[in-house]
Amino acid sequence: MIKVALVDDHVILRKSLSVLIGMLQDFDVMIEAGNGKELIEQLKDDHLPDIVLMDITMPVMDGVETTKWLKQNHPSIKVIALSMIKNDLIVIRMLKNGARGYILKDCEPEELREAMREVHEKGYFYNELVTPKMKGKNLEKEEPLNKVMINEGELIFLRWACTEKTYKEIADEMGVSARTVDGYRDALFQKLEVSTRVGLAIYAIRNELVTL
Repeated sequence: MIKVALVDDHVILRKSLSVLIGMLQDFDVMIEAGNGKELIEQLKDDHLPDIVLMDITMPVMDGVETTKWLKQNHPSIKVIALSMIKNDLIVIRMLKNGARGYILKDCEPEELREAMREVHEKGYFYNELVTPKMKGKNLEKEEPLNKVMINEGELIFLRWACTEKTYKEIADEMGVSARTVDGYRDALFQKLEVSTRVGLAIYAIRNELVTL
């Protein structure tokens, strides 16, 4: 049985989600919390959840801070961000802090089931929201960094792409033109076989090119 914790400050949504997950085979909701602080208070070292479905915007302790805390203190717990926010920079922020997937609250129950199962069995779940070309990709056999011909400028840009700076701000930080940054981005899209900024961030995170 896969043990699940729900962290969301909207009580009705959380209770409804708990009922839904309870109807799915092989899943059991063991913790419900309204924010990260409540979750931490309920964690017991000898009875930890396998997966945490984590809202992002919450009072007291939000999803970003809580996900980072879990990564540092209980790395065996896998976090899936569950939010209404569809924004590349928010997705990247959650992934950098340890989230293994990112799904929207209005997703179909089957996608929720698939996300939880893939995160539990494979470690990650990438849907169309995260990066289209990574869906179905065999991440266990992802091409390592030293096998991909990335030049110094592209590598510097790749690290900056994992921040919350706009492409224009990245160009200013690198001391190059916006067109040059566009060139780095497009070249990396082709070399790494991704199609979004989130895809670039995932590659950098998995290859440990960025740190918290």
